[in-house]
Formats: sequence, C-alpha cells, structure tokens
Amino acid sequence: MKAAVRDVLHKAIARYGDQPRTVELLRRQVARLDEPLRVAIAGKVKAGKSTLLNALVGEAVAPTDAGECTKVVTWYRDGLSPRVTLYPKQGGPAQLPVVRRDGALDIDLGRPADDVDRLVVDWPTRSLRTTTLIDTPGVASVNADVSARAHRFLDPEDDTPTEADAVIYLMRHLHSADADFLESFRDRGVARATSVTTVAVLSRADEIGGGRADAMFSARAIATRYRSEPALRGLCQNVVAVAGLLAHTGRTLRQNEFTALAELAAKPREDLESALLSTDRFTRVHGHGELVARFGLFGIRLATSLIRQGTRTPAELADELVARSGLSDLQKVLTTQFTERRDLLKARSALLALERVTRGDDRGLARDIERILAGAHEFAELRLLSALRAGTVALPKPLVREAERLLGDDGGAAPVRLGLPLEADQRATRAAALEALRRWHEHAENPAFGRRASDACRVLVRTCEGLVTRTPGQR
Repeated sequence: MKAAVRDVLHKAIARYGDQPRTVELLRRQVARLDEPLRVAIAGKVKAGKSTLLNALVGEAVAPTDAGECTKVVTWYRDGLSPRVTLYPKQGGPAQLPVVRRDGALDIDLGRPADDVDRLVVDWPTRSLRTTTLIDTPGVASVNADVSARAHRFLDPEDDTPTEADAVIYLMRHLHSADADFLESFRDRGVARATSVTTVAVLSRADEIGGGRADAMFSARAIATRYRSEPALRGLCQNVVAVAGLLAHTGRTLRQNEFTALAELAAKPREDLESALLSTDRFTRVHGHGELVARFGLFGIRLATSLIRQGTRTPAELADELVARSGLSDLQKVLTTQFTERRDLLKARSALLALERVTRGDDRGLARDIERILAGAHEFAELRLLSALRAGTVALPKPLVREAERLLGDDGGAAPVRLGLPLEADQRATRAAALEALRRWHEHAENPAFGRRASDACRVLVRTCEGLVTRTPGQR
C-alpha cells in the first residue's frame, strides 16, 4: 500500500509539473511517508498539554509556566543536537538560542507570536525517534488569535488536510465545547476515520476529588464511562486518564527531591496529611514551594506514602509514580492505535492531500486514488472501525466488541485481534481465525441484517481470511 501511494504521488508530481506550489505540496507528502508519525497534542488552555508532552518525551522541553506558554504551533522532533528553529510567516527561518532555566527549555520568540508560522525544536531523545509531537495553542483562549492558530493547524481554512497524522486531545471533563472542537476537524475527504486517529485524555486526573489518595481510581472510572458516551465515541478511539504532572515528575525525578520527600515521610502522618489539605497550608508549614510545583499535593501525598511502604531509592519511586500516573496506559494506547498503524495513517494523510489536489480534475489521478482505496483492505477496516464507534453501522451489541477487536482496536497482532494472549502459538491462532471466519460468514448471510450490516460483516470476513493467511497450517 505504501509503495502504491508513493507511486501515485510521483505520478501526480509529473502531471502537475507546471504548478510549483502543487508540486512542492506533493513532494512534502512523499517525504512524509518515511518520516516519524506526527501526533498533535490539543486541548483547552491549561489542560496540561505541555506537561503531558514533557512526560511523553521524558525531559522538560516544552515550557509550562503559569501563562499561555504555547502561543504558536511547536514541533518537537528527534535531532542530532538541541536546536530551535523559528519559521516566520514572512521571510526565511531563523535559529533561536537554546536556553535552559532550572532544567527546562526557555524559548524567547523575539517577535510577536502573530508573525510566527511555527517553531521546530530538534532534541536528541529516543522518545521522538518514531513520533514527532506537535504542541498546539490552547483552544478557548482569552486571546482569540491564539485559539485560531490551533484551529487553523487542525482544520486549515483552505481545506488542505492537517499536517498531523493523529491527535491526542486533552480535556479536564466532558464538555460540549470539547465535542464541538473534535467535530470541527472531522475529515471530509477520502479514508474518513476521525475517531480512530484521535485519542482523548482526561488530563490532570489527580485533581479529581481534590487530589485524594484514590483520585486516580476515580479518574479511571470516569474515563471508562466516557468511552461509551455517544458524544465522544464517534469522535475518538479511546479515553485515558493521566496525571500529567505526576508522570513528568516521575520521569525526571531528582535526588534532592527524593531526599526532601523522605524527610516529609518521616514526619507524623497526621501532621503531614493536615498540611496537605491545601497548597498554602503546606507551604506555610513545610515550605518546599518548588516541591509543590513539581509534584502537586497529590504527588507529595502519594510519594511520601510509597516511601513509608518501603520504596528506598529514587529509581524505585520514579517507576512507581510513572506507573500510577496513567502514562503507561496512554503509551500503550498510542503504540496500539497509532504506532502500529504508522504506515496506514501516513498513507491516509498523503491520500487526503492528493484528493485535494485532484478534486474536480479529470487527469485520471482520482481513479488511481479510488483503486488504492478499493484494493487496500486496511482502509476498509479503518472506515468500518470508525463507523462502528460512531454507531452509523448497526450490528447486534454482542458483535460490536468482537468486530472492533478484529479490526485492530486492541492491537494489530493476529492473536490479539482474535482475543487470544499475545504469546498464543500458531496452531491456536489459526484455529481461532478459522472459527472467526466461519462465524462472520454466517453473519454476512444473515437475512435479518440490513445491507450496511451485511457489508460490514463482509469486511470482517476478509479480515478473518487475512488472519488465516497470516497463520498457515502446520505441514
């Protein structure tokens, strides 16, 4: 499929050789096929976008001070050495100094944000080798121009496709404005599948319930409920609860912070819990204002509790904080639903761009696009998965979950699609694939199903046939 998309892009470049801007757009799409997956992070102001980005990277590369730090779209990608490049709306790119204050990257634009198209931060780190993260300005900012930049990036005004292959959308709770924003950049072109290219994050999850010890349990329960909310189900593939501050601090824990937490853990528990009722009370009694900024009250409460329970080293504490933050859950979702579909999502982005070029054109490229879409079963799976989540294809409820799993909702490996453990052997996997193929053949011929449901079952039949082919019988 990737080769077919590359070929049709080169064919389009040759045909539009007399249109330099179109050729440049298409060449960027060719190069994009071999680049890391582009994942945008979006959400309202102060939803915790930059903090979550830092947690995913494992370093403080995105500014997170009290103001609206992200005033322009900022790309974070792997590089040989730290570098910050500003791309203005007019003129050539400019290199900005790489300055770190208190361990965090400090970026000074040196000009009004309105004059800047984007920033690109190159940073040498393993976390960015397979994924480029794009921090977008806050939605619903008090500054309308700041919000407009996020909208223009995710839903360009000239109807070109967004430069992101997938989106992580942060929200503090389910609000109609969040659903409206997700709806605003729903794809309008080929391979439409907004819900399976978007993951929602219930951010700052530790603040639910006032930062109580059971805050993350409550947040995970809310995220589970949101997954079945009609307002979100058709707009995102999953909802994950993450305490971004806890995750970031866990990944960047310092020895002096561990020492300070150990000293707090040694104090009478009742006195410490009393002080942790509010930030003002804690800092008045114990000081440690920087500790509060880095951990929050929930993080201090959790860290000191873990130390009392036997956590003895900074490394052990860091691992526990990250595990309890929900970051690992998010990373698993991103791997399963984005990284494993990397080539498919990038091919989809290229076809969206190509469709825009060929719209209303009779040069035959539209037929090439249709041929790729018809011949690539992966696109049929992507569209069906999106339709199932949106409820536009009606299957009996017991079948929907199995269908989503077969389509790769839990992961692309054959055993996982068939509901088996990942380590299941070839014989068990083949037997399960043959049984699934038999069942979905029967569903496809069920006279009680309408046409759309029957067509959906036929897509799943082909999926099962592919799984059988991938697990040949023993000779």
